[in-house]
Amino acid sequence: MRAFADLLDALIYTRSRNAKLKLIGDYLRATPDPDRGWGLAALTGDLDLPGVKPAVIRALIEARVDPVLYRMSRDYVGDSAETIALLWPNPPVPPPAAEPLTISQAVGTLNALSRSDAPAALAAMLDRLDAEERFALLKMATGALRIGVSARLAKTALATAFEIDVEAVEEVWHGIDAPYASLFAWAEGTGAQPTTADVPVFRPFMLAHPLEDLRVDLADYAAEWKWDGIRVQIVHVAGETRLFSRTGDDVTGSFPEVARAFTTPGVIDGELLVKGEHQGGTLEDGGGAASFNALQQRLGRKTVSAKMLSDYPAFVRVYDILFDGAEDLRPLPWRERRVRLEAFMPRLDPARFDLSAVIEAEDFTALEGIRAGARDAAIEGVMLKRRDSPYVTGRRVGLWYKWKRDPLTADCVMMYAQRGSGRRSSFYSDYTFGCWTEDGELLPVGKAYSGITDEELKVLDKFVRTHTLNRFGPVREVERALVLEIAFDSIHESKRHKSGVAMRFPRIARIRTDKPAAEADTVAALKRLIV
Repeated sequence: MRAFADLLDALIYTRSRNAKLKLIGDYLRATPDPDRGWGLAALTGDLDLPGVKPAVIRALIEARVDPVLYRMSRDYVGDSAETIALLWPNPPVPPPAAEPLTISQAVGTLNALSRSDAPAALAAMLDRLDAEERFALLKMATGALRIGVSARLAKTALATAFEIDVEAVEEVWHGIDAPYASLFAWAEGTGAQPTTADVPVFRPFMLAHPLEDLRVDLADYAAEWKWDGIRVQIVHVAGETRLFSRTGDDVTGSFPEVARAFTTPGVIDGELLVKGEHQGGTLEDGGGAASFNALQQRLGRKTVSAKMLSDYPAFVRVYDILFDGAEDLRPLPWRERRVRLEAFMPRLDPARFDLSAVIEAEDFTALEGIRAGARDAAIEGVMLKRRDSPYVTGRRVGLWYKWKRDPLTADCVMMYAQRGSGRRSSFYSDYTFGCWTEDGELLPVGKAYSGITDEELKVLDKFVRTHTLNRFGPVREVERALVLEIAFDSIHESKRHKSGVAMRFPRIARIRTDKPAAEADTVAALKRLIV
């Protein structure tokens, strides 16, 4: 645990990507199995300890220190693990001397215990550790590291440290369980390279850069619609089908009808949607896709009722093909993969799968005009894919671009503010804002914390501190005096919110010090934007 605690401490204060790669690589080379495997699982977000959840840890600390003190300290520090690590009291009776706690011992113990027994075991471990080690253990247990290390960077560090191909690591990653004994054996040359044969594993998606101000030649790029659903990868290998989200989460159980319909060996990439009349036509001209709000009714459900399947039937609009049977098509250019995909589609159930059409446009100017109609059709925007691009992991400059429709905007009044986390923990950086009803009541319509510069953050933080009306724990209610222009991708009806609306991806576009709060937008105006 000591070595992992030192690694986290170093990573927190290191900004250089190369320096982080070296720190993680040195740790993986110097740490024995299985500790390094569990450490890598923690860094990549693949460590799950079912018996230890944030509420359990909060109950442990509030049983040992004044709950008000803890909450006030958490509000100021901005990180639960750090707050608890510092506040955790020394036990009245020091525990007997023991060997230093290792990661594998901690994980093994907590995984072997029931939900009722795990809290006491965790508390006993925290009693044995110093503040830095407690911080590391709590970060591992909750899976919320937030230390500026992505899963991709951790895997890159592994590949760099042992001089193996990071794409090969990504390829087998989801087919190997922590602590990755076979992966480290291959990396050190003592074992064979792991294979994904006969296992339905996730392959990382190819992603796009924002187009921004760039104009491209449509002779080099193909244009497709960017549908407003969630990106999924569907794999059928050895008689088994799996659906994976963009982050590699297995969502098969949430969409069983789609999994049952995909029985052709191969791997495809597409957009998961719910049938409806908003987004285009197709599905054999029987109708298109509903808005994202309809899809949300299905997301995150581990079990799906017959009524849910009937009311919100899912399907996939297919973008690309990665494998045709056992044949890997990813090295082929997009134009050749598209031909293979068109030949693959007739083998799929037309009630659950259709093909995302290529947009026909004479030139980029004509495409601009076509894209302008995307909002009326509830489509998220346009994708531009270089015709000679292979299917590669992550974002590669010049290959794929996303050209999202222009955001909607509304002038809203700040109502509440809360401290942020991490480097923003000293600032009120999370803002709840509202719009007016016909009766003059201000109702919350959204919450945002992004879109502002550091200087603007200081301005808003000062406003919150000098215009506070009430305090509710970490939340401050402020005078209804400051207008924020909020940009958002779309807006939907919502039964969960008193205003009856919910924004998708709200962010702060600018601070409207020039506009009186009374002239902010109304809830009725927002409802007129619902498609």
